[in-house]
Order: sequence, then structure tokens, then C-alpha cells
Amino acid sequence: MQDANEELEVKNYWPEAGITYEIFIQSFYDTDGDGIGDINGVTKKLDHVQELGANAIWFMPLMPSPSYHKYDVTDYKAIHPDYGTMDDFKQMLDEAHKRDIKVVIDMIINHTSDEHPWFQEAKKGRDNPYRDYYVWAQYDTIQDYLDKKVVTLDSDNIRQWHDPGQGDDYYYGFFTGDMPDLNFDNPKVREEIYEIGRYWLAEVGVDGFRLDAAKHIYPDDRAADSHEFWEEFRAEMEKVKPDVYLVGEVYDMKEVVAPYLTGLRALFNFDFHYTLLEAYKKEDGMLLAKKQHDILAFYNGITDDFIDATISSNHDQPRLLNELGKSKDKLKQAIAILMTMPGAPYIYYGEEIGMLGKKPDPNIREPFLWDVAEQDEGRTKWITPAFSTDNTVTPLAIQKEDADSYFNHYKRVIQLRNTHPALAIGSLELPAEKYPKAVMAYQRKTGEQELYVFHNLGKKSVEIPLPQGFDREVYHLKGAKVNGDKIKLPAFSSIVLGK
Repeated sequence: MQDANEELEVKNYWPEAGITYEIFIQSFYDTDGDGIGDINGVTKKLDHVQELGANAIWFMPLMPSPSYHKYDVTDYKAIHPDYGTMDDFKQMLDEAHKRDIKVVIDMIINHTSDEHPWFQEAKKGRDNPYRDYYVWAQYDTIQDYLDKKVVTLDSDNIRQWHDPGQGDDYYYGFFTGDMPDLNFDNPKVREEIYEIGRYWLAEVGVDGFRLDAAKHIYPDDRAADSHEFWEEFRAEMEKVKPDVYLVGEVYDMKEVVAPYLTGLRALFNFDFHYTLLEAYKKEDGMLLAKKQHDILAFYNGITDDFIDATISSNHDQPRLLNELGKSKDKLKQAIAILMTMPGAPYIYYGEEIGMLGKKPDPNIREPFLWDVAEQDEGRTKWITPAFSTDNTVTPLAIQKEDADSYFNHYKRVIQLRNTHPALAIGSLELPAEKYPKAVMAYQRKTGEQELYVFHNLGKKSVEIPLPQGFDREVYHLKGAKVNGDKIKLPAFSSIVLGK
């Protein structure tokens, strides 16, 4: 609970520390009865995003594509017909902006679909003007690569050179043969990409891009070229929109991620997600706090103009509730941790109602449950859910009426963050004191506000000394409370204290 006497002003800290809600349109809300979510469905449910307290939406791919996930684009300046029209999108954008909700779209420029007109032309022969839009090599020069058996963090594909069936030339596709990589050594390709970016920013009016596979513009042994490309991309986009928001997917450790900061101001912090899960597994409270402190210090050594895009899950990871053993207490606390830590948090659609899902990917992208089945007019039906069903997940309409629900918990902790500057934009300071192993403790400070945060990640209740000067309860979760000069922290409880 928050101090009833405290005057609370809700602030929008986007992009530096605002909250972004990730939507897979296919599974969100269906308005035309074809079983597939659509842009008009998003427009209809913008109030949900606003009520939750999010400041922006990131849309997974929405351009024409032959696949359900749409990470292989066939037309960069259009909307997939299943999702609606460009006019629908522009109307949704206007309605989002009226609510002070920014809109970021997935931009997939590492590769195209093999059905893209560019590739259809390129594979016709070596003399085709589009041939050099892609990366080609002759069979005898890539034998070693054809034999490779190494997988990476973001791809389990081991065959990266592909035979189009027209002679000795193979094309490069890092992820699959359906997704041929573009050749960024070709100035024409770079200009095509910049023109696509300009179109979405200037003519459509989006606020920025999430850049898929940002690490793979060039092969890993040419990382410096990838860094340079993103700096050029940012400069070109800022000419059109000086405050353009660019967030990159660079799936690696901080030393590999950091050099991308000069081109991509925001980068996803995958370490946050995995370290949080490890902390629960080991009941090691300070593991995440120390990791986050190290990452921020490391990045600050490179630039003070970066955005740490923290995540607890997304469309590529099993649903958080599955990762936490379906523990309601752990999920609630995990989100309290996410919202009281530094960064600009991302929330994956459905997490706020405790949706479930494990690999393969379609099953972590199942339909959102808006209401009980017989009353859920907008529930999508493109897939039969294996995890998030009426038997396993309480729909949003029911959760809204339950003060103890996941949804109302999300709302509370997001409001807590959005009403306390120290939690949104304050520094992260680790305590000198030693606490029991399961306790995560840190201070968040701005010039005007100092808060002390404690989370007990263990299964047993603990009691710790009340830090001097912090005797005002700002928020508590699951029975945590100040008791004289002590703090009582039951299992999976949290408390935020002020001066």
C-alpha cells in the first residue's frame, strides 16, 4: 500500500524510464470475426493499455509476410491484409497519441522474406540488378561453413548458406533459408532501408523502431561494421525525427552489447530476465541487484545517453509464470522487482493476467483472454491454445473485479513507479550492510527522493533491521511490514520504504 497522506502525481517517463507494452496483433483482439487479431482490435483496446499504466506500445511485425509471425517481410511499406489497412493503422496511431501512448513498430531489416520481390529478382542470375542486394558465394568457397554445427543464443539454425536450386551459387540466411540476409555492403541496400525508415516516421507517423537481429547486420567477425551501420542509421532517422526512439535486439553479454549504444540508444537487457530467474532458483537476493549495478556502471562508462530496456519476458521466451513454476507469489514479486529497478521496463501482452506458455514459439503467443469464453467476442482463434485456456487463466474481465488479481497488482506497481521519481529515474545504490542470502536490497535516489527497497526471494520468512531514517512505508507486498526497529519479510514479500 502507499501512504494515503502522500500527494501522488503520475508522470510519463518515456522513453528514458517509461513502460512499453509488447503486442502480437495476431493474438490480441479480433474485430472482423476471421479469428485473427487486427489493428482495429488494438484501437478498441487502447484503454486497456492506458489503464495498465503503459506509456508506449511495441508491435511485433505488422507488414505483409507469408508466415504467422511475420519476421520475413515481403513489402516494407504496407500492412498485412489480415491485420487491416494503412488507414486503420493511422487511425489507431492517432487514438494512441491522444492517450499519450507512443507507438514503436518492429523493423526487420537484417533479412527479407525469400518471397520479397527483391529476392525473387536476385535469384534469377548473377547479372540481375538485385543480385547484389543479398549475400552470395560459390559452393567451393563455403564448404567449411556448410559443415558448421554451431548454434547461437538467438538462433538454433546450423545451416546458414542455402541453395536456391539454380547452379553453384548459395545465398546467406542467418536464421533460415526463408529469410535471406540483405547485403549491407551495397549502398543501394542501405539507402532502401533508410527510405523505409523515413516512410514510417514521416509519412505514417510512428515514434520509433524495435530493430530485430541488430547484431547480425554483418557477420560476427565484422561487429565494428555493424556498429558503424547503426550509427549511420540513427543519424539518417534523426534527420527526419530528432527524437526517434530506436531499441535494438542484441542478444549477448554486456561487453558485446555495449558498443551498439552509440547507434541504438536503447538496448534490451536480456541479462535482467535470466538473472532474475537464476536469483529465484538459487534464492540469492543480491544476484540481480549486483548484476544490474555492474551493467549500468559498464554502460555509463561508454555513454550517459542510453536507455536500459529491461524485460521479464517477451515473445521469444517461455511465459514468466511458467518459468517461475506457476507461482502466483513469485510472479507478483518479479513484477514488483522489475518496476522498482532502474530501466525502461517492457511488459509482454498477457503477462498482466498470468498467461502461460512454453516453446515452441506459437504457444508463447497464444490468444489474450478478455472475458469468459462465451462472452469473449474479440478472442482470436488462429491457434488452439495449449497453455492459456479458460481452465488455466482467469480472463481480464474477471480479474478486474478481484483486488488480489494479477491485473490489479500490475496496475498498482506500475502506478507506484510512475508516482515515485526515485523508482523511475533514480540511481541504483547497493547497501553496505549484509542481509540474509535470500534478501534483495537496494536504494533508489534522486535529488528530492530516497527510497529503500527490500524483496525476500526465499521460501522462509526473515526479519532484518530497519535502516536508519527509513521509517515510512511507501508500498508493501504479501505481508511485509515494519515492526518497531525491524522489518518482517515473509516468503516472496517486498517492501518500499521512504524517509
